[in-house]
Amino acid sequence: MNLNIKNETSRLKTVVLGQSLSMGKPLKPEETYDAKSYESVKNNEYPSEVDIVNEMTAFEKVLTKHGIEVLKPTLIENYNQIFARDVAFAIDDKLIISNMIGDRVNELSAYREILEKIPFENIIRLPENARMEGGDVILCDDTVFCGVYKYDDFSSYKTARTNLYGIDFLREIFPNKTFVEIPLKKNDTDPYGGILHLDCTFMPVGKGKAVFYKDCFTDEKTYPFLLDFFGKENIFEVTREEIYYITTNVFSISPEIVVSEERFTRLNCFLEQNWHLTVEKVPYFEVSKMGGLFRCSTLPLIREDEK
Repeated sequence: MNLNIKNETSRLKTVVLGQSLSMGKPLKPEETYDAKSYESVKNNEYPSEVDIVNEMTAFEKVLTKHGIEVLKPTLIENYNQIFARDVAFAIDDKLIISNMIGDRVNELSAYREILEKIPFENIIRLPENARMEGGDVILCDDTVFCGVYKYDDFSSYKTARTNLYGIDFLREIFPNKTFVEIPLKKNDTDPYGGILHLDCTFMPVGKGKAVFYKDCFTDEKTYPFLLDFFGKENIFEVTREEIYYITTNVFSISPEIVVSEERFTRLNCFLEQNWHLTVEKVPYFEVSKMGGLFRCSTLPLIREDEK
């Protein structure tokens, strides 16, 4: 398999979708590793496996309807494998294996059959002290946006997943790309107080357009940079309440087609009426209670080059 991922929106050909089966035992609040899951468990609203299976099946049907090859990791009994984006991510023809938090290190073993399809020289493992997950890496061709937490208390946050060393390592691997650091607010227990990954607050869609929530960025230079990069007319800003439901975490099948949660009414109407995109509306509300949505549960491997 020859990987090809240069951006977030080119026509998708092959993708890994996380496993919805055998999620494991109910969690205690202290066992969660993101603020949405913490809140869901604490409020006794953590989703059931039946609901997760139904929602991820609906998503898979949309993918296959559009002719996309869907791969799955091998099932690990009683283990949460929903968010494939955290395990690895592709840039160009390379697959970078994430250094995940300790709670999830066993997930990589379920990707053995998929990894065997990829030339071994194109699989890159991060150095031990380089922290990075795919949700913090957003590709715009030669520009790579990277969510990061820069402070000395990195290890005290379960939601701090990418450090500067991880980004610097990628700079060495991809010297022809420009890496843009986007510092993010972190909070392990309050969904309003921080964000897990960059794709939970920022996502390109269509051709040269983007959706984001500016108040999760900690550097005052980020907002004007994004306005300049995309153009003010090509930006949709979500509200504080919308970001609570992770409204930016949509997933593009092509420049013209995006998958979004059916309840994201304001965003979906805007994408259809203002940017003339086709929006595939899928129920994913229960999945969102675990801290991610469509992009989080996918690992794209091949997209077509734009002509």
